[in-house]
Amino acid sequence: MKTRSAIIILAATAISHPAIAHDGHAHSGAFPWTLDPWILAPLVLSAILYGCGSLRLLARAAASRHAFSHRMASFWAGWFVLAGALVSPLHWLGEHLFTVHMIEHELVMAVSAPLIVLARSPAMLLWSLPRVVRRRIGQALASKAVSRIWTFLSNGTIATLAHGAAIWAWHAPVLFDAAIESFPLHRLQHLCFFMTAILFWWSVIWKTNRGLAAWHLFLTMLHMSILGALIALSPKVLYGLQTQTSGDWGLSPLEDQQMAGLVMWVPAGIVYAAAALALVALWIRDSAKGGAGGTRIVAS
Repeated sequence: MKTRSAIIILAATAISHPAIAHDGHAHSGAFPWTLDPWILAPLVLSAILYGCGSLRLLARAAASRHAFSHRMASFWAGWFVLAGALVSPLHWLGEHLFTVHMIEHELVMAVSAPLIVLARSPAMLLWSLPRVVRRRIGQALASKAVSRIWTFLSNGTIATLAHGAAIWAWHAPVLFDAAIESFPLHRLQHLCFFMTAILFWWSVIWKTNRGLAAWHLFLTMLHMSILGALIALSPKVLYGLQTQTSGDWGLSPLEDQQMAGLVMWVPAGIVYAAAALALVALWIRDSAKGGAGGTRIVAS
């Protein structure tokens, strides 16, 4: 079954297919791109701001060009993955195949988000702004109220719960199918996935004790695997609207749902498990060097 489905999905890129879209959704060609201004505008703006900030900081980073280039590479890799998931034909195909839709979500949460977090991009974005604006925003961010809110939200437990709540809530069949039918809800769904993923990955990478961060990653892997298993092993179709066009691609609705559940269960689980193991390895290494591995530098 999996082999046949993979062949169908890959072959679809080479054939014509009538364009079906939400109202107001700009498409072109047989396999259309998603030209939604609510998605394109933030993507283009973030690219422009990051590019300008990078140019300004490039001269100041002469002593650490290697680290600087790594951060830039991480940001652009995450940005292109995000753009590919939300703008490329992958997004359109995800509206017609549950399996592809799940791949799209995992690219946003488990690939794009950690790459962008690794880049520590807020500094680059701030440096793209005029000096006066940059200083005022910096002062606002340094205020006690904002600092307390950020400390609370980026706490490992809070970030993990928020990310988990977003995943489970939006994968409830009623909400998931509603997001397929309503484009504003679809945007909100992706925004919730991405923002809570950014918060979660920032917490485990930059804010939390490495051992504890590994635990949060393990818990996230565990509950996502459980959700994926529930979807994959369900004896009946739970997502009727999402799977209604599965037959056009040679899959039954139940087969499409099973494949989607497997995507969340196995590949996504591997990403979180690998990250958890990497943090455990770093924690053990640093502890062996002098017991400092449990302490993380708190990033604002």
